[in-house]
Amino acid sequence: MTDLGNIALWIALLIGLWGSVIGFVAGRTGRADLGRSAERAMYVLWGLLVIAAAGLLHALLTHDFNVEFVAAYTSRNLPVFYTWSAFYAGQDGSLLFWALVTSTFGSIALLVNRGKYKELTPYVASTVAIVITFFVATMVFAANPFHRLGYTPVDGRGMNPQLQNPGMVFHPPMLYLGYTSISIPFAFAVAALLSGKLDTGWLHAIRKWTLLSWLFLSCGIILGMWWAYVELGWGGYWAWDPVENASFMPWLAMTAFLHSVMIQEKRGMLKRWNFALVILAFVLSIFGTFLTRSGVISSVHAFSESPVGWYFGIFVILAAVFGFGLLAWRWPLLQAEAKLESMVSRESAFLYNNMILLVIAFTILFGTTFPVLSEAVRGTKVTVGPPWFNLVEVPLGLLLLLLTGIGPLIAWRRASAANLRRQFRWPVVAMLGTAAALLLVRMGDGWSIAAYALAAFVVATVLQEFVRGTGARHRLHGEAYPLAFVRLVGRNRRRYGGYVVHLGIVMLFAAFAGLPFKETQEFTLKPGQTAEMKDPYGATFRFTHQGVSQYQVLNRWVTAATVDVTKNGKYLGTMRSEKRQYLDSVNRPTFEPATEVAIRSTPAEDLYVVFAGSVQGTEEAVYKIVINPLVWWVWYGGMVLALGGLITLWPGGQGPTPASLRRAESAGYVARVGA
Repeated sequence: MTDLGNIALWIALLIGLWGSVIGFVAGRTGRADLGRSAERAMYVLWGLLVIAAAGLLHALLTHDFNVEFVAAYTSRNLPVFYTWSAFYAGQDGSLLFWALVTSTFGSIALLVNRGKYKELTPYVASTVAIVITFFVATMVFAANPFHRLGYTPVDGRGMNPQLQNPGMVFHPPMLYLGYTSISIPFAFAVAALLSGKLDTGWLHAIRKWTLLSWLFLSCGIILGMWWAYVELGWGGYWAWDPVENASFMPWLAMTAFLHSVMIQEKRGMLKRWNFALVILAFVLSIFGTFLTRSGVISSVHAFSESPVGWYFGIFVILAAVFGFGLLAWRWPLLQAEAKLESMVSRESAFLYNNMILLVIAFTILFGTTFPVLSEAVRGTKVTVGPPWFNLVEVPLGLLLLLLTGIGPLIAWRRASAANLRRQFRWPVVAMLGTAAALLLVRMGDGWSIAAYALAAFVVATVLQEFVRGTGARHRLHGEAYPLAFVRLVGRNRRRYGGYVVHLGIVMLFAAFAGLPFKETQEFTLKPGQTAEMKDPYGATFRFTHQGVSQYQVLNRWVTAATVDVTKNGKYLGTMRSEKRQYLDSVNRPTFEPATEVAIRSTPAEDLYVVFAGSVQGTEEAVYKIVINPLVWWVWYGGMVLALGGLITLWPGGQGPTPASLRRAESAGYVARVGA
């Protein structure tokens, strides 16, 4: 199976090259037979990569340690749950996973659009094939997951303890699914530019794909935050780490696109902008992979330095030059059908929203790459840390939160004073009332006060929209309020799913605004000794150390410290934090000891207990205890965000309006004549 998988990779390289060339030729010549050949090449690519993936999984599950990848990332005593996830835990396997998923999405995109967009699909097949061919070529020439050793070890090295966590089983695939699905919108954008078919047809073809990619990335980012929080033991969930930033930047670009595409569909504006955003999202997704794999940036998430990173660096440059070069070529044909009539309109609000999202993305890009830039210019690598990011991104984020509430309520074309008063009266009252209440209780952080006031503003706008829409259906159709609410959302999934996403964003901002009030202390306690600590709300926690125990379980030796916890005299329970020393199949230590954090979570705060170690092997323990306000809202805000994305993505609801379809047909005719 392993050899068969390797052979499948080499054949996939040849088929990928064929599909890349023949799809482009089919698009230029209009030959339907060549177009069908390019489409079939995509299906064959998918089949070959399935065979390759099956070969690697077989090697992992049968412990074929003669395969270097298997020996490097698994061991005989590694639980099957994590043996499976080793497929994408290492660099070589993750490249195969990426290529497999891209071929899957490419095949699905061609299948569901068979008979549609005939001028586009040959170019779509060619573009996706080029992306897959790049990954396959990178594997066969630089990072082959089937590379064999000159000998067969008795056992493998095992998996990094930090990866032996449920979060890392689901977090990387979600990110990979998000990254790979960006290839489909990019391919349709390239196809539209190459074919000259510049109407909104390509937008209709990619809407669901963009939403899907955005949803996968959203889930992947939240899961990554959760993994960092529960596994790394530092008491936080976001550190502006380069790899965190790498996943966040394409998410920002896609969020901007999902907003601006509505302006093109409604008013025929921002055509150039939308092409640019799709190309940018794809380039940033590949750039993030370059950061992860090149070794130019230090990160706890990154792979070790390898030449693979420079393959991605070259691919990023080529993709950017090709994509934006095509856009420049078609620039004269992408004239807007309407002009911005007022700076106080929904179009303007969405445009401001887009500008803020891109400013955030580019400041993150600057801060992330600053160590490389400083080393190139001054010869010294200077790292930009969280304080700089917080200084820049916090005010930008709050401005974005404000626009989140303004955009959906303001009128199209031009907002009148009467419209502004009617739409924003109660949201402004909620915002000012929240700010006044927080000032009265003397909340000490100005940014947090602003965040909560703006959060109240956005929640009020969303609730107002749901109440008005439900009331309108009740009056028009005589439906009971619960039924009217369900049908309101069901008939307008794109709009109201977006509002649910906004509620998820508000929950996340509310959680982030609690960060300045985090309390951290360290205690060294003997069995029976007690320490006290106050939370930001004035309550007193008492921690009584019970002792340290040691035992072996599965593939690790555990040293656990236990504390009893009370809050204002009320017993909350026992919390246990561990140090885990992972072992190989003959009980020899592997890797450095890992920390397992004890967490007690409520909507108000998280109690986060870290066993830092024992004193000279005795039962005297060193604890790091963190009280984190509002962390619960991060995870549930992420769930609400994902729910809104699913509502928007769910089939049915309101499709393209007749007006947008008429504009598409008219613009398509003009574009074809111009081409």
